[in-house]
Amino acid sequence: MPNVSNLVKTIQDIMRKDAGTYGDAQRLEQLGWMFFLKIFDDREKELELLRDDYRSPLPERLRWSNWATDDEGITGDALLDFVNNDLLPRLKALTSVGDRLAGLIRMSFEDANNYMKNGTLMRQVINKINGIDFNASDDRHMFGDIYEKLLKDLQSAGNAGEFYTPRAVTQFIVEQVDPRLGETILDPACGTGGFLTCAVEHLRKQAKTEADERGIQDCFAGIEKKHLPHVLCMTNLLLHGIDVPSNVRHDNTLARPLRDWGPKERVDVIVTNPPFGGMEEDGIEANFPAEFRTRETADLFLVLLMKILKPGGRAGLVLPDGTLFGEGVKTRIKEALLTDCNLHTIVRLPNGVFNPYTGIRTNLLFFTKGVPTTHVWYYEHPYPPGAKSYNKGKPIRIEEFQPERAWWGEEKDGFKSRVENEQAWRVSVDQIKAGNFNLDLKNPHKADTGPGNLDQLLPEYEQLLDQIAETRAQLKAQLMEALTR
Repeated sequence: MPNVSNLVKTIQDIMRKDAGTYGDAQRLEQLGWMFFLKIFDDREKELELLRDDYRSPLPERLRWSNWATDDEGITGDALLDFVNNDLLPRLKALTSVGDRLAGLIRMSFEDANNYMKNGTLMRQVINKINGIDFNASDDRHMFGDIYEKLLKDLQSAGNAGEFYTPRAVTQFIVEQVDPRLGETILDPACGTGGFLTCAVEHLRKQAKTEADERGIQDCFAGIEKKHLPHVLCMTNLLLHGIDVPSNVRHDNTLARPLRDWGPKERVDVIVTNPPFGGMEEDGIEANFPAEFRTRETADLFLVLLMKILKPGGRAGLVLPDGTLFGEGVKTRIKEALLTDCNLHTIVRLPNGVFNPYTGIRTNLLFFTKGVPTTHVWYYEHPYPPGAKSYNKGKPIRIEEFQPERAWWGEEKDGFKSRVENEQAWRVSVDQIKAGNFNLDLKNPHKADTGPGNLDQLLPEYEQLLDQIAETRAQLKAQLMEALTR
């Protein structure tokens, strides 16, 4: 398997030479539809071997293997003409009555663009992509690794509340929520499909028959607001053996009035990392009851989850600290959560889990709908020995969650096996109510060191003020110099 980091860097270096892909956003979108066609082609080759009756929804000349796989094939202006005037227009207009795959491809390409202006450079990018055989790769996370590397280079991603969820976090949440064969699963903010592919892998470990595998193909659903992550999600699911991932919709989940979600649409399991730190567009909050109206995306998703879970349904999600300690609308949302659901566990993650996108502290919430909360268990996840934070080179690992796994117990017996320790403690719902539903509760087993020594802090504060004044003076001088040129 090729080195992911080197491969992506090489592709990006080629694309930077092209006048059309002048930014990371254009490069990422360009690679999105290219990878879709490559992975779809690899998947088709596999299906043609497995099924005698398989027929591609694509005209032969539009299949990746027909126009892209020959390293010495079509290039330059001829390649640009083919992509701009034949390939993309035909994919956007692809029709075939009753063919779900054709509809899937058309939906994937409805907003696709070719940004590259140099056909020779495009051929070089295509040849690099051809160096990956997704069928032969033993590591089914190859695509996730590629996308993670690209997204880390997209510095603006964090501004919209979009963060790549570390694989260890998605795996831990899915394992603890434990979706079972026959249950329905939803990620209402699915991004590139990390939670959905993890759930598929989790279910496949339970599958014993072909009927089980057929059930896995259609038991899940996802919704993604933005075009590019939606295409990448479907690509990711194809890579994970989902034949027609058409149950992943390109839509804004929150744009639908809450009252319109009917009983038949309720699901058994929700696993998700809703966008946080961003605000929804004007008018979206009007889709929610007056007492829950806010433009904070994460809070609206929490309200939605409580609505669309079946009685007895289970949820695991990522939420920022702000939801835990916030007041006003946040208080009313938390009161509803504790009244309508059993919020049995909050795992408090340390700083840096979502670096380099955000330094916001995050939490993993686990709850079951239909039974009110009597107490909440907290587990403070520590850094691994010797570490002071996570970073690009040393992300959080699934092995670090082993103490939580061993401590977890079973919900059916009320988590009787759980015991308090240095990392875990239990808080009654009465105590939470008395604190105006503040869920941002500190570990009582750790001594509060207080704000620090005043004699030490005051000189540090004065030094910081001097540094700020110096920086302001330098900026002012540079601005004056620029204006007088």
